[in-house]
Amino acid sequence: MSTLPAPHPEALTVACLCAGWCVACKAYAATFAQVAQAHPDVCFTWIDIEDHSDALGDEALDIENFPTLLVMKGARGQAQRPLFLGTVMPHAGTLERMVLAAQAGSMDGATVRTALAGPVATLAAAHRVQGVDTPAP
Repeated sequence: MSTLPAPHPEALTVACLCAGWCVACKAYAATFAQVAQAHPDVCFTWIDIEDHSDALGDEALDIENFPTLLVMKGARGQAQRPLFLGTVMPHAGTLERMVLAAQAGSMDGATVRTALAGPVATLAAAHRVQGVDTPAP
């Protein structure tokens, strides 16, 4: 009797939507990179909403507070389900708890409607290189 292999867990993407002029974002970049290094199985990406405004569309204009995180889950190369979109306290513990909750499935019941999911997933796939893609300090 053979058993089927366990299904591959869905990929998790954590995008920090920021602005180059934002002092809080600049301070958060090192924390974001630190948590990313602790989770090599998660795609962490840093997206400047002004540099990528054309790709992100009009919904990016609604982002007024930073850092704003978009957490998505789904198979890479396919549509990803947004699990969280919002401003967070810029602490490693907050980000770590969010990642663990998303990996454990405790965010799967979340309903987040955002047109940013598709463009962010595309940018994340294009800009992620060896871990986290964050701005230089």
